[in-house]
Amino acid sequence: MKLQPPKGTRDFYPDEMAWRRFLHDAWRRVSVRHGFEEVDGPIFETLDLYRVKSGDGIVSELFHFTDRGDRELAIRPEFTPTLARMVAAKANALPSPIKWFCTPNLCRAEKPQRGRLREFDQWNIDMLGVEGALADVEVIAVAVDLLAELGVGPELVQVRLSHREVVRQILIALSVAEDKIQDAFTLLDAKAKLPAEVFQEKAKALGLGEEQVARFEIMCGQTFRVGQVDYLRQAAGVDSDLSDLVAIDAMLTDFGLAEWCVYDLGIVRGLAYYTGTVFELHVTTGSERALGGGGRYDKLIELFGGPATPAVGFGMGDVVLTNLLQDQKLIPDEVAPRPDAYVFAMTDAGAAKLPGTVAALRRAGLHTRMSYKATRKMAKLMKDAEACRARFAVILDDGVTQGKAAVKDLAAGEQSEVELAKLSQYLR
Repeated sequence: MKLQPPKGTRDFYPDEMAWRRFLHDAWRRVSVRHGFEEVDGPIFETLDLYRVKSGDGIVSELFHFTDRGDRELAIRPEFTPTLARMVAAKANALPSPIKWFCTPNLCRAEKPQRGRLREFDQWNIDMLGVEGALADVEVIAVAVDLLAELGVGPELVQVRLSHREVVRQILIALSVAEDKIQDAFTLLDAKAKLPAEVFQEKAKALGLGEEQVARFEIMCGQTFRVGQVDYLRQAAGVDSDLSDLVAIDAMLTDFGLAEWCVYDLGIVRGLAYYTGTVFELHVTTGSERALGGGGRYDKLIELFGGPATPAVGFGMGDVVLTNLLQDQKLIPDEVAPRPDAYVFAMTDAGAAKLPGTVAALRRAGLHTRMSYKATRKMAKLMKDAEACRARFAVILDDGVTQGKAAVKDLAAGEQSEVELAKLSQYLR
C-alpha cells in the first residue's frame, strides 16, 4: 500500500524546508526590525473560542474533534482569536502598546486550490493599544518592508486600502438597511469570486434597485492614489467627515509608502469584527489571490472579556507569497545554510584523522560536513564538496603525520597547507 500525505498538505524535503526556514527568518527579521515581539499559542483551542469570534457557521470550516474528556476542540485555523484570548487574560499586566508577531502553522477544512491549502504557515503582525492612523500605517509598513526585502516592488504588489465606516455610509446612502450592512460587506468581499449576474441578484436581495446596483458596482471598481481623498469623497458621494482617511493619507506619505498604496472601496474584509481601516495586498497582474490582508478590530478584545483595546493587524500566508516569488524568479538560488568545510581523506593516515578533525571544527562552531564514501578519487570527492556548496575543501592525506592538512578555497580555486591546530581559525 502506497501512503500519500493528506490532501491539501505538504511534505518538506530538505530543499523545501530550506526555503521555509528562509521565509520564516525573513518574517522574523523584519518583525523585530519594526519593534515587534514574538509570541505563539497552542496548535488546538476550545471550539468555543472560534464560535465567540465567528459564530456557529465557522465550525464547518475547521478540523474539530471531541477529546477523551468530552471537550470540543479545534485545530487553529487562524491566530487572531488566540491573540485576543491571550491579551484579554493579562491585559492589565501587559505593556502598552502591545506589538506582537507570530508565524504559526494553521489548518482549515476547505477545498485545496492554487494559493490555498488545508495546512499552511502564516505571518501575523498585530499592534494593540494605539488608536488612529499611526498604528494602521505602521503595520502596513511592516508588510511592505517584507516585500521589499524579498525583491518585490510596488509595480508588482499594491496595498489596497478602504474604511468600513466610509463604505457603510455609502451603503446607507444607497438605501441598504442598517441590519443588512454586514450582509453587504460579505457580498462585497466575495464580489471577485461571483459571476456578475449572481452578484447583481444578491445585491437586489439587499434592497438595491438596478440603478443602485450599478452605482454599487462602480463604487467597487474605482481606485484612488494617495493624495486623492477628496476625489474619493466626491466619487463615493459621501458628505460626512473622512478624517480617518485624511490622517492615513498623510501618514502613508510620511512613511514613504505612497507609491505602494491605493484606495479601493471594494475592499471591506468580510469578517464582522473589523471596525475601521481595512486593507489587502494584491498582485497587480491579478494572477494570484490576495497575498494577505487585515485591518482595525477595536472591539475584539472586549468580546473575549478584556478591556476596550484599539487593535490593528494583518496576516500573510506562505503559499501565495511563495507562488508569487517562484513565478517572478525571486527565490534565491541559495537558501540552505552553506557549509564552512567539507572534509575528506586521501590516505589511510588521513582517514584516521578524519573523525577528530571534523569534531574539532564542529566544536569551534563551524558548519562541517564530511565524506562517507570509501573512494579516494580526488575529482569525485571535490565534486561532492562543490555540490554541497562548501566554502572550503579540507583534504587529509599523509601530511597529517606532520600535523598539516591541505585546504582549498572552492570559490577562488586556491589551495594552501594549514596546520591542523590552526585549521578552525584559518577557515574563519
